Amino acid sequence: MPLLQVTNLRKSYGKHTSVDGISFEIEQGRCVALLGPNGAGKTTTLRMLAGLLQPTAGAISFDGSPPGMDYRRVLGYLPQAPAFYGWMSGMEYVTFAAKLSGSGSKEASSMAAVAIERVGLTPDARRRIGGYSGGMKQRLGLAQALVHRPRLLLLDEPVSALDPLGRREVMELLRDIREETTVLFSTHVLHDAEEICDDIILMNRGLIAEQGALSQLRSKYSLPVIRMRTEKNDVALQWLETLASKPFIVEARFSGDGAVFNVSDVEVARRSILQEAASLDIPLLQFEAGSSTLEDLFMKVVGA
Repeated sequence: MPLLQVTNLRKSYGKHTSVDGISFEIEQGRCVALLGPNGAGKTTTLRMLAGLLQPTAGAISFDGSPPGMDYRRVLGYLPQAPAFYGWMSGMEYVTFAAKLSGSGSKEASSMAAVAIERVGLTPDARRRIGGYSGGMKQRLGLAQALVHRPRLLLLDEPVSALDPLGRREVMELLRDIREETTVLFSTHVLHDAEEICDDIILMNRGLIAEQGALSQLRSKYSLPVIRMRTEKNDVALQWLETLASKPFIVEARFSGDGAVFNVSDVEVARRSILQEAASLDIPLLQFEAGSSTLEDLFMKVVGA
């Protein structure tokens, strides 16, 4: 039995439909990435799952309970832009969150200390939140979402506003958290999804364009691919465009000084392209032969 079952979920604002009748299931113990371009409906979906938005139609069932049953006590939620009381210390804030979940004062303090330690903020637990860095605030947000030991953790773009160091810290935390808690997180950073998720749900324009286990989707959409980048000169760029007409090129996508070619035979394509580049003295900056990535799948499914 799935931990979370969503059936024909819909959210409309007047004539605009943000989420248009989506259905999916999340199994216990899985880490699921909710992918999609900006405006796809990811945040609206998470807010409905978190009980912050009332669906226009559809049903949400948690752990086999009848649709409409309140499961928020076993839910952790971190919005994309969490708000904090800057005058509070980190420990005060997480203790406050624990009390809101129904814990008594003594238990809340103990639970907060465990959550603060789990996210690596113990040395700064007594500092005011107003002096925290962006990465520290995001870790504090995770602590408040985890303090009551939720069975399902919902995260909306948890690393989108962070610098590379803060992003790495939070991703390492998520890697640990997913070992104990079912996680659904939205992101448009495809590398993050590839790094830690088991399943993906790919949304586009309020609909689910594709969903399933990451390994299965990779197999379904995987094609031999060659990625290239040249110096920015007219001759090289024109040459890249002429390659699209080669018989071994199945599909071509161009961007600036680069191109991605889906090919029918990677060895034939590699040999032919490199020989031609050498004979024409084309200044190659990158040449990579392999298989299509999650980004290629994303671009294909959303039609970009």
